Amino acid sequence: MNEEQRLLFAIAATYLRRKRKRRSVWIHETIRARGHDGEYHRLVQELRLDEVRFQQYFRLDRTQFDVLLRRVGPLIAKENTNYRRAISPGERLAICLRFLATGDFYRTIASYRVGHSSVAGILAEVAKAIWDSLVEDYMPVPTTEDCREIAAEFYHRWNFPSCLGSIDSSGSLFYNYKRTFSIVLLAVVDAKYCFRIIDVGSYGKTSDGGTLANSPFGNALRRVTLGLPEDTLLPGAEHLGPQPYVFVADEAFPLRRDLMRPSPGTTLPSRHMVFNNRLSQARLTVENAFGILAAQWRMYRRVIGISPSNAETCVKATCVLHNFLRRTTRTVSYVGDGEASGLHDISQVGSNNAAREAMRVRETLVNYFSAEGAVPWQPQA
Repeated sequence: MNEEQRLLFAIAATYLRRKRKRRSVWIHETIRARGHDGEYHRLVQELRLDEVRFQQYFRLDRTQFDVLLRRVGPLIAKENTNYRRAISPGERLAICLRFLATGDFYRTIASYRVGHSSVAGILAEVAKAIWDSLVEDYMPVPTTEDCREIAAEFYHRWNFPSCLGSIDSSGSLFYNYKRTFSIVLLAVVDAKYCFRIIDVGSYGKTSDGGTLANSPFGNALRRVTLGLPEDTLLPGAEHLGPQPYVFVADEAFPLRRDLMRPSPGTTLPSRHMVFNNRLSQARLTVENAFGILAAQWRMYRRVIGISPSNAETCVKATCVLHNFLRRTTRTVSYVGDGEASGLHDISQVGSNNAAREAMRVRETLVNYFSAEGAVPWQPQA
């Protein structure tokens, strides 16, 4: 670089420095008043005096909120600086829960007197902290013994033996530019409507079976690395021999030795209709779990207007919070009314090929439900 070029470069740098707009204020006056006028310091503290309204506002009661705050607080705490006072862990948690409970825009959540860009950062950080702090206790990877307990509960509540969970997937209302589902939640739900396994983030328009095949859970199922219990006898039908533990799903999923779907066809023998009825009863757990999830966390009622990575984090956070609430709430009930628009079934695409062994297992269950395993409320075979 010669002398003339250096001079021109220096002139240009000086011009750009002068053109750069200086901040008029470092902290806006409305945000500066957060400590005494912000929603967390006024409304939320008043809501603490009313248990019902507090629970409606956050979807957690006061005790659950405080327990959760103790878990996530160390992960989301920030230090004060010379320029501004840090937003407290309690306020950060409140902002995140309020977004999950309403799905409001960032600028609306900024009623906490926090900049909307700060809301975006808080949401991603706190949602991840919620998942990290709760997943080991409220959604651990099921062990072999856990699988046996899940199966026993399914038989007790839903009269379906050797069932390890109900599987389904739903697309969230985050659309890509082609108007197809960009984020898919694949879930395995137990007999008590708790999520046992979830996979979030399968992109593009795909079938339930395709979502399963592309998920880590589907790969583990295919490679027989899930650690499922060994085959067991069906109650009251020892003569049928040991049968595998199975998951139950709808017709969009493939039939496998360890994954049962309804018998296909519109005109079926009565015993196959009984089997389909019993399987549908067991499969209601996952459909109900999705319904409870969307009613509890109303971000699913509208287009999720955040980045895909943040949307995935929020979906995972709501799933583990769902389990947290199911296990810590005295009286579990739906919150909200009507159907949620944010979760949609993923339609079937392509065909499913059933292996002979899988068909044999299904046929065994078909015969069992019409004989030794019959219950009074089922259709007569």
